[in-house]
Amino acid sequence: MSIIIEFCTSNSYFGTDKVLQTLEGKYDCQVIEYGCLTSCGQCYLMPFAYVDGDWVEAPTAEELLEVVIQKLESFRDGEEES
Repeated sequence: MSIIIEFCTSNSYFGTDKVLQTLEGKYDCQVIEYGCLTSCGQCYLMPFAYVDGDWVEAPTAEELLEVVIQKLESFRDGEEES
């Protein structure tokens, strides 16, 4: 099962486009960028994404990448326990 990670295009101001590119190339997940994720105004406040429907955020794009990777690893660890 592929995990879906969703980004808001407007959030790329924070550098989330680099996070998106990193994830696309290195991890088994679907990375989708939308014009709007209907989280009105959040995209101007701090970097965020939805990881398999769960909201994640961080003060910087680099920290967001770390949070997303941790979330991906927790999903993988959960699958290994099954």
